[in-house]
Amino acid sequence: MSDNNQKMKTPAMPRGGGPGGHAPLVTEKAKNFKGTLKRLIKDIGFQKYAVIFAVILTLGSTVFAIVGPKMLGNATTEIFAGMMGGMGINFSKILSILATVSILYLISAVMNYGQQLLMADVSQKIVYKMRTDVKAKLDRLPLKFFDRHSHGDILSRVTNDIDTISGTLQQSLTQIISAVATIIGVAVMMFSISWLMALITLLILPIAGVITQFVVKRSQKYFKSQQKELGLLNGHVEEMFGGHTVIQAYGKEKDAVETFDEVNERLYQVGWKAQFMGGIMMPLMNMVNNFAYVLVCVIGGVMAINGRISIGDVQAFIQYSRSFSQPIAQVAQIASVLQSTVAAAERVYEVMDEEEEAITAKDGVSLKEVKGGVVFDHISFGYNKDVTVIKQLKLDVKPGQVVAIVGPTGAGKTTLVNLLMRFYDVDSGQILLDGTNTLDVPRNDLRKNFGMVLQDTWLFNGSIRDNIAYGREGATEDDVVKAAQMAHADRFIRRLPQGYDTILNEEATNISQGQKQLLTIARALLADPKILILDEATSSVDTRTEAYIQQGMIALMEGRTNFVIAHRLSTIRNADTILVMNDGEVVEQGNHQQLMAKNGFYADLYNAQFLGEDLQEQGA
Repeated sequence: MSDNNQKMKTPAMPRGGGPGGHAPLVTEKAKNFKGTLKRLIKDIGFQKYAVIFAVILTLGSTVFAIVGPKMLGNATTEIFAGMMGGMGINFSKILSILATVSILYLISAVMNYGQQLLMADVSQKIVYKMRTDVKAKLDRLPLKFFDRHSHGDILSRVTNDIDTISGTLQQSLTQIISAVATIIGVAVMMFSISWLMALITLLILPIAGVITQFVVKRSQKYFKSQQKELGLLNGHVEEMFGGHTVIQAYGKEKDAVETFDEVNERLYQVGWKAQFMGGIMMPLMNMVNNFAYVLVCVIGGVMAINGRISIGDVQAFIQYSRSFSQPIAQVAQIASVLQSTVAAAERVYEVMDEEEEAITAKDGVSLKEVKGGVVFDHISFGYNKDVTVIKQLKLDVKPGQVVAIVGPTGAGKTTLVNLLMRFYDVDSGQILLDGTNTLDVPRNDLRKNFGMVLQDTWLFNGSIRDNIAYGREGATEDDVVKAAQMAHADRFIRRLPQGYDTILNEEATNISQGQKQLLTIARALLADPKILILDEATSSVDTRTEAYIQQGMIALMEGRTNFVIAHRLSTIRNADTILVMNDGEVVEQGNHQQLMAKNGFYADLYNAQFLGEDLQEQGA
C-alpha cells in the first residue's frame, strides 16, 4: 500500500499579542464556505433544541451583565446627590441597588455556567456522532482511498479537524453570540445615556479597524514564515533523533548540528518579527481606547457640571466604553476561527463523500465448506482507466495446490492478491471460488476463508500472546503456543524476560523485524484458513530462520490452497505451479523444473538472483 506524501492541513494558531491578547490567526480557508457551513448546521440539527436553549442562556447572561453598570451608576448618583444636597446618604436605597445588582450578576453567572455546561455536553455528543460516522465510513471505503491518502492525513481529519469543530461548538459559538449581544446592548445603553458621547466612542472604531488591518496585514506573513520554519525545525529534529545511529555511524553529527543552527536562526529571525508585530497590537489599541476614554471623561465631566447628565451616568458610560472594544476584537478573532472550523469540516466531509465499496446484495451467495479451488477467468484490471495492470489473466488453481507468483517489481503480483480478496474488483472477467463468482459473495464472508501474511508486519500494543490470538476468536493458550511452535517463534518467545506475556510497544521495536514476522505468521497459522496468502512473508528473516519457516509451511500447506508471492526464488522450488508475471501478464507458467528447462524469463530471473548471491558470498 503506497502513501501519498500529502501534508496535513491543520489550522495554525500562532502565539503572540493581538487584540485581547491574541495574535492574528493564520487560517486555512474553505473552498465552499457557505455550502459547508450549511451542511455543518444541518448535521448538528439533532441537538438544535439544546443549542437554542444555550443561546437563550447566553443572551440572558449578557443582558443581565449589561444592566449592571447602569444600576451601579444610579448608586453613585444617589451618593453624590446625598452629599451635595446636604440631606445625607440614603443607605437603604443604595443597599437595595447593590443587592439588586448582586442578584443580577449572580443570575448572569449561573446562566453563563449553565450554557457552558450545556454546550460542553452538546459539542461532545455532536463530535461523538461525527467520529462514529467517519469511522464507519472509513470501514466502508475501498483500498484505493487509502492508497491515495497518507495515514497522517487521514488521522488528522479524524482527530485534529474534528477537535477543531468541537472547540468551536463549545466555545466560539456562544462567544460570538455573547459578543454581538454585548456590542448591541452596550451601544444601546450608551446612546440612552448620551448620544454625543456614544458617537465619540463609535468614531474610534474606524481608527481601531485601520490599526488592526495595518498590523494584521504586515504580521501575517511573519506568522506564516514562523509556522513554516517551526515545521522544518520539528521535522529536522525528528529525523535526526530517528536516525541518530546512522548519523553517528557516518560521522555526520557536525552536519546535522549545522543544519539545525541554520533552521533555528531563520526561525529566530522571523519569530521575533512575528512576535513584535503581534505584540504592538495591544499598545496601539490601548492608546486609541485611552484617547477615547479621556474624551469621554472630559465631555462627561463638562456635561455633568452643566447638569445635562448625572455623575452616575458618566461613571456607567465610562464602564461601557471600556468594555466596548473587547467584544469587537473577539468577533474578529472568532470570525477567523470560524474560517478554520469550516475548512476543517470541509476536510471531514471530503471523507464522508468518498465513493464506497460496491455492496454485495443482501441475498448474496453464502459460501459453505470451502475447498479452495480458485479460477481466474480472463480477468483484466487497472487502478486507472487508462492503464491496465492485469491483462486477460487465466489461471485454474486446484484445492490444496501451492501457487507461487514471481516477477519483477510492478509486474502485478500483489494486485492479483488484492483482487482475490476483493480489496479491488476486476474490470472484466471473473474470479471463481469453488465455482462461485466472488462478486456475488459478501466481502466479510469471502475474507473469512483467507489468511494473509504481509511483507510489512502489523502488531498492536499488547502482549505477544494477544497478538497471536488475534488470528482466531476464542483461541486457547495451547492453540497460541502450537501456532508459535509451527512458525518457529516459540523458542525466541520463551527466551524473552516475560515470555508470552512480553508487552510489545507501540511500534513493536523491542523485538527484531524477523521476530515480528514470525509472530504474524503464527497469527495466520492460528486462523487456520482454507486459503493462505504469503506476500514476501520470509523477506525479513535470516536464511536459517527462513529454513525453519519453510519446514513449518510444508506441514501447514497440507490440505489448503496457498498463494505465495516470493522474492527469494529458492523458497518456491516445490510449488505446484509457478506463475511468472511481467507487465500484468502471465508470461510463463509451470513448476520449477519445467520453467528452468524452458530457459526463458523465469530462468533468467533465477540465474541472476543466484549469481548475485554467489558474488555476495565471495565478497564476504
